[in-house]
Amino acid sequence: MEEPVPSDHVKSLAVRSIEIMANGSRADFDTVVHPDAFNRESATEPPRTRGRGPDAFYATAEWLRTAFSELRFDIEDVVVEGDLAVVYTIMKGRHSGPFVVYDERGSIDQVFAPTGRVLAVRQSHWLRVADGRVVEHWATRDDLGQAVQLGWVPPTPLSLVRNAWAKRTARKAAGM
Repeated sequence: MEEPVPSDHVKSLAVRSIEIMANGSRADFDTVVHPDAFNRESATEPPRTRGRGPDAFYATAEWLRTAFSELRFDIEDVVVEGDLAVVYTIMKGRHSGPFVVYDERGSIDQVFAPTGRVLAVRQSHWLRVADGRVVEHWATRDDLGQAVQLGWVPPTPLSLVRNAWAKRTARKAAGM
């Protein structure tokens, strides 16, 4: 029978897993993310994020860092029960690169051209721990709040043109 993980370890591991999304090295992901870890939020992310383990989680970090400079997560609260931690955070950053959204087949669906605007959106991240590392992640995010803060909603004629151009550029770069 597996030993229960102490709640203070679950808490620190959960917080660290959020922090490394903004500034962690690839090696950091090996120490925090289980080889079988799965991110339930990867359905609209690049195809290389949809696998399991540290590589997939690091791919998510790279995807976020491409779109948002000055990225950070301000931890507001953490609740732990058994092997499950919930991290309530505010994601902050500047939209300085294209934010690319993918469809279920892994094709580029939408691209939001960089606006240069800053964002601060509330999120809750749910993390399950096994064998001393994060093995599962899912989240609740304020995507509408993010879209409004970054000027994606309501769209303007200029933003529609910029987004269409950004999508064309992203598809060309991806060989689509």
